[in-house]
Amino acid sequence: MIDQHSRIQTIRDRFPALQLQVEGRPAAFLDGPAGSQVPSVVIEAMAEYLCSANANLDGAFLTSARSDALMTEAGQALADFLNAPQPEEIVFGANMTSLTMTLSRQLSRCWQAGDEIIVTELDHDANITPWTIAAEDAGVRVHQLALQPDDCSLDLEEFEKLLNEKTRLVAFGAASNLVGSINPIRRMVDLAHAHGAQVFVDAVHYAPHRAIDVQAWGCDYLACSAYKFFGPHVGILWGRAELLEQLPSPKLRPVKDRLPDRWMHGTQNHEGIAGTLAAVNYLADLGREIGGDEGNRRLALQAAYGFIEEYENRLCAHLLEGLAKIPGMRIWGIDTSSRIQERTPTVACTHEKLSPGAMAKALGARGVFTWEGNNYALALSEALGLEPEGVLRIGLLHYNTSEEVERLLASLTALVSAG
Repeated sequence: MIDQHSRIQTIRDRFPALQLQVEGRPAAFLDGPAGSQVPSVVIEAMAEYLCSANANLDGAFLTSARSDALMTEAGQALADFLNAPQPEEIVFGANMTSLTMTLSRQLSRCWQAGDEIIVTELDHDANITPWTIAAEDAGVRVHQLALQPDDCSLDLEEFEKLLNEKTRLVAFGAASNLVGSINPIRRMVDLAHAHGAQVFVDAVHYAPHRAIDVQAWGCDYLACSAYKFFGPHVGILWGRAELLEQLPSPKLRPVKDRLPDRWMHGTQNHEGIAGTLAAVNYLADLGREIGGDEGNRRLALQAAYGFIEEYENRLCAHLLEGLAKIPGMRIWGIDTSSRIQERTPTVACTHEKLSPGAMAKALGARGVFTWEGNNYALALSEALGLEPEGVLRIGLLHYNTSEEVERLLASLTALVSAG
């Protein structure tokens, strides 16, 4: 049986970008929450599409037929990825933000003045502003669910108080892209549904770390982005078929009024969708290598995510314990390994003397890639009193190593000592 160190090295060998060097040292990609690197199979799938299948859909010739087949196969792959009941519920688009903007505009056409919606302080702004703009235009009241600053979790007691018979939509993230908190998704969905509200889940940050299951969660809509789970820049929207069929959708007259066509505006990024399909299959193949079902892609994906979760939890615990030992460093959110299941391996920290920008710049010069600022989680950064500088965000993925964590910790310790 292959040992874990060898397995991680095999995984890393599949990602060409991990060979990059900075000043003679391998780059440490600890910037995953802003976008993951991609395996060779994704790059090859995109190139292969452009070489042998590059055409628009529904043509009476070979490359168009290949493009048709790609869209069908990719829809099924993403249905497996999300555990969606049917592939027709999968909508591709430019990115999560654009898809959410479109859905918010169409949902708001069904709202009336006096209705209410709920967003949260914990979310990326792409799951706040589209809804607040749509609500303002429709004369709908917006409630923003507060977080609990001690651990950056949502206040469910307050959530229950905000819900009422006027609530039309609740929008929240599966996990925070800034501090890593994982929300109690099914619990929040059930509470919202008990009041007749629909639920939209932003799973962008969750997708590379844990298996998504729209049927188990019971939500009504969900969005994610392939470039966060080892694919190219493509957005994915899922919605219940009966809802996507009933909602008004702005489409060109020649477009067929069927799913998913009525929600995909214009020619899609076919080469990107080919890469997205390859990213899902990369994860499924990883699951098969570690003992997942050979013939069932969904079961193989679950096996892959079981491995990813266990491995990333150990990396994250290592990181949290190391950061806690650095004088003057503060971790925002869940900061103990005893609650590691409640968070992703995305860690936000600040130092009492060094700014996030100064730390990120110094780390970058050493070939350690991190992000500084609010990372579009503006409401969260404001709620914690961290604007305008935000935090230093360190994001681990399953291709990262304990050696890279040690390198980060040693660099930060040296910076603090010198500062």
